[in-house]
Amino acid sequence: MTTPAMIDDRTRDALAAQVETDFPAACDFLAQLVRIPTDNPPGDCAAHALKAAALLRELGLEVEEYPVPEAVTRAAGMISSTNLIVRQRFGDGGPCIALNAHGDVVPPGRGWTQDPYGAAIVEDPQHGPVMLGRGVAVSKSDFATYTYALLALKNLAASGAALKGSIELHFTYDEEVGGDIGPRRLLEQGLSKPDLALGAGFAYAVTTAHNGCLHLEVTVHGKQGHAAMPQSGVDALAAATTILQALYASRDELATRHSHTHGIDHPTLNVGLIEGGINTNVVPDLVRFRIDRRMIPEEAPHAVETELRQLIESTAGAIPGIRIELRRLLLALPLVKLPGADRLCESLQRHGGYFLGTAVVEHGVPLYTDARHYTAAGIPTVLYGAGPRTLGEANGHAADECLRLNDLKAATQTVACALAEWLLD
Repeated sequence: MTTPAMIDDRTRDALAAQVETDFPAACDFLAQLVRIPTDNPPGDCAAHALKAAALLRELGLEVEEYPVPEAVTRAAGMISSTNLIVRQRFGDGGPCIALNAHGDVVPPGRGWTQDPYGAAIVEDPQHGPVMLGRGVAVSKSDFATYTYALLALKNLAASGAALKGSIELHFTYDEEVGGDIGPRRLLEQGLSKPDLALGAGFAYAVTTAHNGCLHLEVTVHGKQGHAAMPQSGVDALAAATTILQALYASRDELATRHSHTHGIDHPTLNVGLIEGGINTNVVPDLVRFRIDRRMIPEEAPHAVETELRQLIESTAGAIPGIRIELRRLLLALPLVKLPGADRLCESLQRHGGYFLGTAVVEHGVPLYTDARHYTAAGIPTVLYGAGPRTLGEANGHAADECLRLNDLKAATQTVACALAEWLLD
């Protein structure tokens, strides 16, 4: 790939003006997507994909729909999912750049002051209009960012600009369960072979690295007995408590492993789910819990899994009468910066700084995202999209998730200008 040339002020202003003209429509587009629930779990997302495809076609874009077979969807822990690809070819030559955002969201939970699916817009004295709703920031916002950036490029080409290459929009619905039947499936089936990729992110920083994640399920088997005679059973909960103590104690050592990536500190371990027991008056014969182990980019994922399994097995091995089962639920690789990503990052930083009026930094985040599937396929990938400086400011995965609409506009202008630099002849 050649190094993109910087666009001139006239081109930048033309793209920005088109985004400005389309902005009310972009906000309405986003609101319609927020109003259709896509909670995952349970992951019943095909209806949303159908609506998104219809909206995209109304905008004059050609949409390819790829329903995921039911058996494959069920195996991923979902009910329904359809992947969408929009392909926009400009002139011959030039790169193919894919833009990926996910439409599935975490369930809304409690504590909302607005309808989670209402897409209400309220006025913030400091930040202007703000839209609230589950998924409005993570990451239905970037359905709008990427769609209207593409429309601005189409308008630029229609005005006579010589663009080369193509843009693809990849809208998928399984990020919350790992991305295997969304982005990974599109790439492995050869449905897309981009040269570069851009994943959903926030407006004030370009993310070039993120943590990996291992989810491990531990099942502890004991033997039930009467609570009046605890010695008649083998207490699975007591055994699980011993294993949990060893896991929590390991956190101190993990805290000493520091990443060299700005924005990422050290590995973490969390036990987020536990269940078991039969009744209050019965010695529990089975306890099951799930571990979330986040990996910094410098760690080798399979070595992390081996280390964690050995800790659990050695601790359990010292407890008489119990048996354990370990099951991997998820292994998400870290995102690393591949050669070529730095040029896309620089372009986004430069234009983002112009439209936001403040420096746009490069950083890493302790989350994991679908972007890793693109880098695993050898595709240079960064994350950038609409949203504030942090997930906390957006209330991502929390009540009253919100998006500052001025950030949506600036991010759309930034993406349009960055892409233009790669496509202009």
